[in-house]
Amino acid sequence: MPIYWAFLTYMLLKPGQENQEYWFMFSGIDKVLHLSIFAVLGFCFMATFPRIKFSYYIQIMLIYAFLTEILQEEMGLGRSMETLDIVADTIGCLLGYYIYKALLKRFF
Repeated sequence: MPIYWAFLTYMLLKPGQENQEYWFMFSGIDKVLHLSIFAVLGFCFMATFPRIKFSYYIQIMLIYAFLTEILQEEMGLGRSMETLDIVADTIGCLLGYYIYKALLKRFF
């Protein structure tokens, strides 16, 4: 989990680059990516700390999401803060949490 978290932080804060157009790209792909990576982060976090209360979990995840978005804006490396990214991050965290809980309930 620490390796994924470090990699995620690096990817979210690295300098922005012009994206090339690929066949699989579409408008809003960055929101899908935000949702996906935060769902994986939320799932891994719950797997690592299964007894954490939901209120603590969501606070930690949202602080991380807000902090990375604020740092993207403040670091001036070609990235910008977007409200919809935070929304996608939040939905991803909730999705990761509920997927973990559903799998836990189904298999244990």
